[in-house]
Amino acid sequence: MDTPDTLETRELRYFVAVAEELHFGRAAERLGMAQPPLSRAIQQLERRLGVSLLERDRRRVSLTGAGEVLLHEGRAALDATTAAARRTRRAGAADGPGGSRDRLVMAVKAAASHELLRKLLDAYAAEPGAAEIEVLPSGMCEQGEMLRDGRADVALMHTPFNSLAGFDSEELMTEGQIAVLPAGHPLAAHRTLSLAEVTDVPGLPLARWSRNGVYEPGPGPEIHDQTQLAQLIALGRTVAVFPDSARASLWAGHAAVPLHDAPPIVTHIAWPAHSRSLALAGLVRTATRR
Repeated sequence: MDTPDTLETRELRYFVAVAEELHFGRAAERLGMAQPPLSRAIQQLERRLGVSLLERDRRRVSLTGAGEVLLHEGRAALDATTAAARRTRRAGAADGPGGSRDRLVMAVKAAASHELLRKLLDAYAAEPGAAEIEVLPSGMCEQGEMLRDGRADVALMHTPFNSLAGFDSEELMTEGQIAVLPAGHPLAAHRTLSLAEVTDVPGLPLARWSRNGVYEPGPGPEIHDQTQLAQLIALGRTVAVFPDSARASLWAGHAAVPLHDAPPIVTHIAWPAHSRSLALAGLVRTATRR
């Protein structure tokens, strides 16, 4: 029997869909169900918790204070259950015939920290009993989400772009930032540039990455992967800002110019705070060894 202090995964999934869509019809469509049973499920959840989660009228749905809390906590809980399933399946695959007993998935931002990553993987591979490392390239700010939902066990993350909230981490490297421009652009001849100069270039708008699936407004192209971005820069359609270590992945049609007033980028190795993986502990020891 359910108690006021117990929530089912199904209830959380229903509520998060309604809270994110703020529309029962769209939420029902997203969940693949009819609207009436979805409405009843949310009403039953409110009665059992003894709180109002949503404000409803004929024109709109909005979250109450309690609803905001449940949305935040519900997302985290759903991520945790998804992560548990994914990591359990990976462990099961490793236990099977021909499987590797220890395997870690590492999320990294494509084109960033290339030399650091190469040295880390080489040093760790030389350790006795080293686990297999699968490197999983990700978008600009996806590493944290990949750790939370179990697609990755460990990540290289970059502040101030990435948030380390909820993770354990160790600092590995600090570096400056560069503007990556088309090689023939007039700004490419400068020794240094300011952030203002590269964020307001006529005819060369700043590339836009998504954060949690949402693109910030602006004239620049929406970037879906690193290859698309590299091609658009080479074609003279956009400019991007990267850590200095991204120089290792530049194309012949690119130019890199240091940004003298950009904040430094700090690379961290980060992992879920609750992790008890011995393989992960060994990787972190290797990464932080000076």
